[in-house]
Amino acid sequence: MSWLGRFNPTPTFPAYTGPYKVGSVDVETPTSNLSSPHDPSQSPPCPDIPTVAFRMFYPAKADSNQRGVKWIHNPQREVVSAYAKFLGAGNALASLFSMFPQTLYFVDIPVHTNAQMLEPPAETKRWPVMVFSHGLGGSRNAYSHICGSLASHGIVVVAPEHRDGSAPISFVHTPDEKEKIRRIGYVKVPHSASTETYEARDKQLRTRLWEIGLIHDALLKMDEGVALRMVAEGTSKKSSNDTKLPMFAHALNVHEPGAISFAGHSFGAATMVQLAKSIYYNPTTHQPPPSYKPLYAPSSSSPLLKQITPRTPVILLDLWSLPLDSPSTTWLHAKPMPCYASDNPTGGSTLLAILSEAFFKWTTNLNQTKRVLSKPSSADPSQPGPHIFYPIHSAHLSQSDFGVLFPWLTTKVLGAKEPERVLRLNTRAVLQTLRDAGVKVARTSVKDLELEGEKVDEVEDDKEILGTRKDGVRGWVCLSAEVEEEGEKKGDEAKDVGLGGQAGGVGGV
Repeated sequence: MSWLGRFNPTPTFPAYTGPYKVGSVDVETPTSNLSSPHDPSQSPPCPDIPTVAFRMFYPAKADSNQRGVKWIHNPQREVVSAYAKFLGAGNALASLFSMFPQTLYFVDIPVHTNAQMLEPPAETKRWPVMVFSHGLGGSRNAYSHICGSLASHGIVVVAPEHRDGSAPISFVHTPDEKEKIRRIGYVKVPHSASTETYEARDKQLRTRLWEIGLIHDALLKMDEGVALRMVAEGTSKKSSNDTKLPMFAHALNVHEPGAISFAGHSFGAATMVQLAKSIYYNPTTHQPPPSYKPLYAPSSSSPLLKQITPRTPVILLDLWSLPLDSPSTTWLHAKPMPCYASDNPTGGSTLLAILSEAFFKWTTNLNQTKRVLSKPSSADPSQPGPHIFYPIHSAHLSQSDFGVLFPWLTTKVLGAKEPERVLRLNTRAVLQTLRDAGVKVARTSVKDLELEGEKVDEVEDDKEILGTRKDGVRGWVCLSAEVEEEGEKKGDEAKDVGLGGQAGGVGGV
């Protein structure tokens, strides 16, 4: 009777292909309990936001049988309404949301809520950690499939929910005031380059970097066994000695320099570029010109300064480069990625960029992306450059949960195909980049390798996914980092990169 599943009106996620079950915990904790790495001489960008929120995906014990997580979190009607407003009247996705809201309420993320974490492998004793930043229109749930897929391969993935006006709506629970909830709605900012646009994106980036700095401190405290107070839904009545977080004590690889990986989609990818450069080229170790106005300047004593190293893995999905072009950060933008430091022979091998075909065809953004990723002319010729790929027939939406939940829409409206396979290819590439960086992750499965019928169960090294052969992996195109100036189309900076646009998808940009 499996054919009945075809008529199930409720969208569902495919199963994760890694060897581990996946647990998840939703965290919202007061900023007053955290030590911000932010330079105390500068005023915090969000003094009126009293908490920081994120979802964690992690390897769970095999006997975990807790319920899943609702993809549309509470209050669901308000969230659906916010998405409909974000999508805009007349948009195909907006129609979907308005026609089937009750169906969306029942979509579950296939994780085990608050499940106990699996013991880390004996040889490493700690799980590797990745922070994943969402794009415009995203949330801490909007990239659950790729985050959960990575967790099923032995990575603790932390997905912040940014309160910068980039999510359709975000709910801020006020500590000590259980009934008081602040709503932060989506802030519309033009996509074309202008003074107004750059000032607005600079403001959002300040918020995002400040939040990631706080989350970094929260991860340090979790690993050290420090109790974090929980104020999110369902936890406000609990004491500060919450029972959900002690499982992370002494189990996270977050203290070793360069251990944490940083990833993001679209505006989230731009966020991680800005984060890596802001910390590595901070004013305490470099001398910027007076025109440089840092969006984030950690204090000289912050542990975060030691975390970003030339060997730090950085994963960029559909990088949206416009926010990086702000006149206030021109000096920083001209600096190469930290991986190209002269004393780092591994170069760009820890830098992975995956584009959708839609962003590959957006020539101006493609060339700007290549400028961000490419090694400087002064670099040692033997130093490897970055990994850049795109899967054919993929849209910007394909990088998020919307591609796998609504495949018919991906095909009919955006012309994309095989959204589930696109995310499997992304996962393969991310895992192999981490392996090459010395991060211990689980082997890649035969299903992901598309090797059914061969006498192999799993592969330790998936070299093919980062290879340069045209016939290596079906529909997986390797790109050069060289900028093709003559092919650049002028005047396309204002391309529609929001939800439903030709380059669009959740996480907009």
